[in-house]
Amino acid sequence: MTASRPPAGTLSRAAALALLSLYDGVGHIAYPVLSLLHRRRARLGKEDPARRGERFGAASQPRPEGDLVWVHAASVGETNAVMPVVRALTDRGLKVVLTSGTVTSAKTAAERLPDGALHQYVPYDLSGGVAAFLDYWRPAVVMLVESEIWPATFRAVKRRGLPLAILNGRMSPKSTSGWLKARALAQTLFGLVDVCLARSEEDAENYRSLGVRDVRVVGDLKFESPVPDADPAALEDFRRWIDGRPIWLAASTHPGEEEVVAEVHRRLRDEHPGLLTLLAPRHPNRSGEIRVVLEGRGLNVAVRSRHDLPGPETDVYLADTIGEMGLFYRLSPIVFMGGSFMSAGGHNPLEPAFCGAAILTGPGFANQQDVYDRLIAEKGTLVVHGAEDLAETLSELLHNPRHAAEVAAAAGRTAHDGQGAVSRTMDALSALLPRNGAA
Repeated sequence: MTASRPPAGTLSRAAALALLSLYDGVGHIAYPVLSLLHRRRARLGKEDPARRGERFGAASQPRPEGDLVWVHAASVGETNAVMPVVRALTDRGLKVVLTSGTVTSAKTAAERLPDGALHQYVPYDLSGGVAAFLDYWRPAVVMLVESEIWPATFRAVKRRGLPLAILNGRMSPKSTSGWLKARALAQTLFGLVDVCLARSEEDAENYRSLGVRDVRVVGDLKFESPVPDADPAALEDFRRWIDGRPIWLAASTHPGEEEVVAEVHRRLRDEHPGLLTLLAPRHPNRSGEIRVVLEGRGLNVAVRSRHDLPGPETDVYLADTIGEMGLFYRLSPIVFMGGSFMSAGGHNPLEPAFCGAAILTGPGFANQQDVYDRLIAEKGTLVVHGAEDLAETLSELLHNPRHAAEVAAAAGRTAHDGQGAVSRTMDALSALLPRNGAA
């Protein structure tokens, strides 16, 4: 179902261009404010103070020789999704600078980037910083993942005559309706995009309505995200420590969902003696506040980042490290995907699907709508509505491991059947890419 179309806005193209110029002008005076904001975010663990210059366009690494592609992915999910494309680009002899905006995505990139690719933090969308970035790295092509729409960046790219592509294009009906309230602005901005490779026909139609001329449906790159690794020795150790206890994982949780997890554990621990809850927050830097929430409800908590071991008395094991989700997905036969009870829009369920887990989700998964629609239709995901429903569904799966295994098998089949987007993406990009990686 496509978005309802509001009446066209009254903004003229000339007014749209004036607004974009004003946006650039405001950016010039925003540096002091952003500098203060960066310091504050760094104190909260949300920015890397040692790499502050990157956020203002200053490079921290030398540019490699040869043709280079700039790929931007907002955070961890997008970084994982685009990694197979990055590998395909480097396999063609191209260099890649991958940018992202979060500390966790930077760590993910450091672990997964192939030879020939490097990571930088994305510059703030200020014309000066973006210009400095482009002038230093001199990309041949610029690719943005999903719904990263940045006016100063778009305009700076096109001033240099560079091709601009959107990969794994996602555009919700709500966002589309919002953009269409200023139709001339949307068409001026989206008209700068050379090609949009959309996840689904709905996304494609939404991008077309906003003014992108060349839109193609290639499928969802998330179906080809690398399956997260697990250290075999750590996996064997954890299985020995857990020693047959009933177990489930709440993954990528957001504020407010940890309270639900605590309530579910308390409801089920008498019915399922020895129950162990694994909890992996979306943002591991929240570990301290989450531990306070859990212990305040009378739960015994062990913490991965402190090198705690899950003992017989442990109720909740707080998995607050980065790069170990493959371990925790493989430990648990049942995974609840967070961000789906709050307003975060859900998170990618394909990693646990590939790792052999039965998947549960709340109803709020708009950011992963197409993936969940397919999983739900194939009975590879169960939707739960609140703590009571989650507790009842989880209890049934723990009592009936055969049912859990059937849900997990359906999720795995659906995940494998959705593959193919990387080859279609590379075919669609071939006209934009340099012919080879030579300088």
